[in-house]
Amino acid sequence: MLLTQIADELSASVSALAFAAPVTHCYNPLAYAREAHHRYLQRYGTGTREVLLLGMNPGPWGMAQTGVPFGEVSLVRDWMEIEVPVLRPEPEHPKRPVQGFDCPRSEVSGRRLWGWARERFGSPAGFFGRFFVANYCPLVFMEESGRNRTPDKLPLAERTLLFAACDAALRRTVETLQPRWVLGVGKFAEDRARAALGGYRGVIGRITHPSPANPRANRGWEPLVEGELADFGVL
Repeated sequence: MLLTQIADELSASVSALAFAAPVTHCYNPLAYAREAHHRYLQRYGTGTREVLLLGMNPGPWGMAQTGVPFGEVSLVRDWMEIEVPVLRPEPEHPKRPVQGFDCPRSEVSGRRLWGWARERFGSPAGFFGRFFVANYCPLVFMEESGRNRTPDKLPLAERTLLFAACDAALRRTVETLQPRWVLGVGKFAEDRARAALGGYRGVIGRITHPSPANPRANRGWEPLVEGELADFGVL
């Protein structure tokens, strides 16, 4: 199955869900940034991959703007050479506007992850020849204040329906890419991979999340992740 088909089916499934307060706004970049996301999948997600790096969900200044997981604007535009028009979500949070590739903000997690990929592998072909990066959940959740709310903080009933759709998409993604390693970028993604991928014969694990909220990442994420990937036998 093509990753574009998986993405469109996941987008339709999660768009039918409803989320109650304290969530006031929910963005689905698979819908309003569909063209950019499809460009990413078509250019870098065909064939099989050895390693799937799995994030939690989009950040407000990354995938929410560019449609690419961890998609810090400058690296998506200048390194991956993806720059297409991005529509706006409805309703849009006044404190979290979607400006697409005109967004002046930089997402630290994406700058670290894709910056490491560029420094370590040089070209996108060098990285994507072995790796692929996806998010488990495609939605961005925001409270009235503009504060980000992560999927694990949703009420059980909402999580159950959301995770069922995301689990199914992850299983199809793994069946398509056939990776030897599925590595969560952080504990949540690892836990969801273990829950969703019963019978998977490869290695499930995790690497440290590059978020600036993570003290370990702030002490030097690049050498840290190099060591973790070496321990898994990836590098």
